[in-house]
Amino acid sequence: MLRYAAPAIVFAGMVAMFYFALGRDPGELPSPYLGKPAPQFELPRVKDPSATIGSADYAGQTVLVNIWATWCVGCRQEHDFLLQLANSNAIPIIGINWRDQRQEAITWLRQLGDPYVASGYDADGRVGIDWGAYGAPETFLIGPDGTVLYKHISPLTQQVWEQEFVPRIEQVKQASL
Repeated sequence: MLRYAAPAIVFAGMVAMFYFALGRDPGELPSPYLGKPAPQFELPRVKDPSATIGSADYAGQTVLVNIWATWCVGCRQEHDFLLQLANSNAIPIIGINWRDQRQEAITWLRQLGDPYVASGYDADGRVGIDWGAYGAPETFLIGPDGTVLYKHISPLTQQVWEQEFVPRIEQVKQASL
């Protein structure tokens, strides 16, 4: 009897799992850091390896931390929007160049433009992993207290910016008044 019940129990469990999974947004992978302090890091800069960029450099500010790479198709798709955002001075953008080749990253920024206040070079990917990155691009909104306010996976667009980021940034501004 148990021999026949075990497959039925496993099947019922799988049905329940698929039922609940279908209701989720497949592009939304929660961050273990939402509402918690962002991981501390310090990396050599892409353009100047003798200098560093890290979490201490943006303490007290609301910033975006964008994980990007030259091999990433989605990073290319969002790049023009990041340039527009940087040119509008809406928010500082810190880059983490993830699992890439430094010279390719330098060439990318030179040819396409550099939207970042600075980009850290994460050659082995350890900092990205510390942030819970599943891939690139991933963009984190960090509050002035260092808390992760939002995580976006996939290319950042004007629509996503206005729907997801702007209201959260406005909340931070209102809270500081």
